[in-house]
Amino acid sequence: MAIHRRPLGRGRWLAGLAALVLLVASFLPWWQLGGSEGITPISGDGLQNASFLVFLAALATLALVALPYTSEVPPAIDRTLAYAIVLGVALLGYGLRIVDLFGRGALGLPDRAPGLWLAGLGLVALARGVYEIHEQGDRR
Repeated sequence: MAIHRRPLGRGRWLAGLAALVLLVASFLPWWQLGGSEGITPISGDGLQNASFLVFLAALATLALVALPYTSEVPPAIDRTLAYAIVLGVALLGYGLRIVDLFGRGALGLPDRAPGLWLAGLGLVALARGVYEIHEQGDRR
């Protein structure tokens, strides 16, 4: 039995690329305090608190992109709704983390919080990918 390799389509390619960007962003600093005038800087990455949801959503997106290659019949979960739910979880985690950092006064510019800003770009790309998946239509 041979497995037929279906083309991914532009939306799924974009979603997969966005997921990789989100994974990289999760390991970069999302906030930093101190670091000037002899003060030791402290920082944190995207694997803390609610931002961990962004990391989990990136993993789930990669799983969704790879899932159609596991069988000859497209899986029922390979639909726009699944990608939209994953995007919603990622946006929730990102939003909660921004609110938390804002409350602590730790929101920073890209030079002090590259992971936070890169994750924002990754989420925009993931949203565009979900839109493209919706536009190309669900696989049946």
